[in-house]
Amino acid sequence: MNQEILKAKAAIVDEVVASAKKSQSIIVVEYRGMNVAQITELRRALRKIDATLGIYKNSLFERAVGTLGVTGLGATVEGPNAFVFSKDAIAGPKAVVSFARRHELLVIKGGIVEGQVVSAAQIKTVAGLPGRQGLISMFLSCLQGPIRQFAATVQAVADKQN
Repeated sequence: MNQEILKAKAAIVDEVVASAKKSQSIIVVEYRGMNVAQITELRRALRKIDATLGIYKNSLFERAVGTLGVTGLGATVEGPNAFVFSKDAIAGPKAVVSFARRHELLVIKGGIVEGQVVSAAQIKTVAGLPGRQGLISMFLSCLQGPIRQFAATVQAVADKQN
């Protein structure tokens, strides 16, 4: 092979490796039949949550994630695929699933979440989880409950004595 072609392929693999290292989730989607306007809409939606959409050759993507120690994607990376790299493990899948509901041409095939290969169904399950802010809110609510109950009990005792 021509050395220039090999260098170009190595640069693409390095780009994918760099994106994958910065991401907690990588979602493989099939975009067959989507027009440029729809793909641009998806890119804009992903940009809002600090995620990116990349279209790479499947063999180069597999080589890149293989260097990171991830194997087992198999049939997930067959056909025309795009790859969504998200720094947040929940926000990326949530945005992709939401977009796929509105545009049936976007098919979620699977991906990698926090280093584990997951199926499309598991991506949809992750998308159903509350985000970071929601989890913090739930945790603080759990901490606040016993304190509120204690304060109400103390207030009831004080009211009874008066």
